Amino acid sequence: MPDHVRVVDYGIRGMHLAYDLLEGYAALVIADAAPRGRQPGDVTVMKVGIEDLGGGELDAHGMNPVSVLGTQASLGGTLPPTYVVGCRPESVAEGIGLSDRVAAAVPVAVAEIRALLDDLLAARIPT
Repeated sequence: MPDHVRVVDYGIRGMHLAYDLLEGYAALVIADAAPRGRQPGDVTVMKVGIEDLGGGELDAHGMNPVSVLGTQASLGGTLPPTYVVGCRPESVAEGIGLSDRVAAAVPVAVAEIRALLDDLLAARIPT
């Protein structure tokens, strides 16, 4: 990755993401479970704008991306162009590890993230 690309695993630290976004980023790409696609393991790429977010309270001990992103204006920030690379989960029950279908989708999600980053980085290069 280029030096100006930052990769972070926020886990459940949504408040940290919210405050990091106040530093001002050119774009944000989130990889997460998402209820899109027909089958578990289906990967989709979604562009998310402020109009797609409702209100929501920021939970200092949780990670709800909609709430985290929706708090930017109230924190004095602006939501950068935001994309979610989502994978339809097999189950959202508590447990450790990925189902076989979701594990098989990881390389697909990584390829989508790389392609998205390539597009975003190319758009910043003056022609």
